[in-house]
Amino acid sequence: MLLNLLSSLRIATLTLAICAGGYTTLVWAFAQGARPFTANGSILRDAAGAAVGSRQIAQGFTQAGYFWPRPSAADYDGMAAAGSNLSPAGADVRARAEETVARYGATSQAPLPADLATASGGGLDPHISEAAALYQVPRVAGARGRDAAAVQALVRSLAQAPGGPLTAGRIVNVLDLNRAIDNM
Repeated sequence: MLLNLLSSLRIATLTLAICAGGYTTLVWAFAQGARPFTANGSILRDAAGAAVGSRQIAQGFTQAGYFWPRPSAADYDGMAAAGSNLSPAGADVRARAEETVARYGATSQAPLPADLATASGGGLDPHISEAAALYQVPRVAGARGRDAAAVQALVRSLAQAPGGPLTAGRIVNVLDLNRAIDNM
């Protein structure tokens, strides 16, 4: 009986070492070799080397001179990434959407793109649609004293189709866009 117990413990320890330690190390090493920037969090740095944010996690820009991301159910906190679990037909979601629409000053003549009024599933989507970025051009250009056509051209130059030619819409990374507008 003791021999069976010791044998079982050895097998369990070996399995744990291979599956938890070996596999994890193998995946980590592959990621570091294949895509180190992405594997290390896609951290963007300023000229002095200080971290300014991640390309993969949305940040809560609120100043008029910056493009604003999608609303976040997690308040842009990577440790709290999750949806709100609120019903899309519920009063709380409706109130949040109405507040967002009012903040943008949307009207029936200039309706707000849906992704600016609704949170993403995890609450940290770093991208907005090209239409959502173009919707914000007049506010950003006005706050910065820039020509709206130049800001619009910047948005279009940074927009990309994530699935290549098979993707219907284009998206823009908000942090990249705001860094570019700072350098404009």
